[in-house]
Amino acid sequence: MNADERLVSADADGPEESVIEAALRPKKLDDFIGQERVREQLSLVLHSALRRGRTPDHVLLSGGPGLGKTTLAMIIAAELGQPLRISSGPAIERAGDLAAVLSTLAEGEVLFLDEIHRMARPAEEMLYMAMEDFRVDVVVGKGPGATAIPLDIAPFTLVGATTRAGMLPGPLRDRFGFVAHMDFYEPAELEVIVRRSARLLDVEITDDGAAEVAGRSRGTPRIANRLLRRVRDYAEVRSDGSVDQELARAALSLYEVDERGLDRLDRAVLSSLMRKFGGGPVGLSTLAVSVGEEPETVEVVAEPFLVRQGLLARTPRGRIATPAAWAHLGLTPPASAPMAGTLFELDDDADQPE
Repeated sequence: MNADERLVSADADGPEESVIEAALRPKKLDDFIGQERVREQLSLVLHSALRRGRTPDHVLLSGGPGLGKTTLAMIIAAELGQPLRISSGPAIERAGDLAAVLSTLAEGEVLFLDEIHRMARPAEEMLYMAMEDFRVDVVVGKGPGATAIPLDIAPFTLVGATTRAGMLPGPLRDRFGFVAHMDFYEPAELEVIVRRSARLLDVEITDDGAAEVAGRSRGTPRIANRLLRRVRDYAEVRSDGSVDQELARAALSLYEVDERGLDRLDRAVLSSLMRKFGGGPVGLSTLAVSVGEEPETVEVVAEPFLVRQGLLARTPRGRIATPAAWAHLGLTPPASAPMAGTLFELDDDADQPE
């Protein structure tokens, strides 16, 4: 099972979902729900630039997928009254690709680069000069006869987004005047998002129904909107189209999303860890084989949320199930299982050698 096949994946799931997401996105900063500190700081940056008649500082947004980085980029362009040009790091394979984009920007235009940490190194080095001096050097020819021609570009605002801020080179990060980290959402904030999306989708939903969907959304608006659409489908086919708490529970149970937002893969990892290995410690490769998945799938797709929920810990000797995991699955830990109060040296990268 890869991330795109999971109902609780925070990644966008194809062009159809992107179209629906666009319809649900807020268009103004005042309408953006959650991330209050980021919203307030960004408002000051934008309004100050507008008063001075200057382009704002470049903006870097970091955080997990589905938290609103693209939405904020669109809002920045809207608040400035400027067009938005959208590209991504993986699409910029050569310095020439970046030069082609930058040379066509109008003055004040906003350029959004998603997954900016995945940009090719030559393009990244060209971006340094473009961000600082609004100039790029275009190399014409090859070998000893090659000539660098300086090309002035219009002042622009770069909005970079990354899910892995640690992979961003220091020189690039330092050129952003405003850096913000997007946090996961609280259930109350997600309830507001679910109710707003329900109005836009013309779905009748009760407050407790919205709370049920929000509580299983893993702190991520994109997942909340996806779950809402699946609950809507269930309500239209199996009921009268309205959503209350009981119907939301039935629908999400059918889709195997439990009350904490865990899906089949998450529970399979925890169940195998506890039932087959006594709660651990066990190496990543062994754990992945036990659930029939690739190690990378378990490590990248399932583990981050389980660790964040305090259900799984990564130690130098391997993965261990926490007391909260045993309680969540209703299992009784054996005497040999890692228990609360036992000291473990946690390590995000170390694994038990296989």
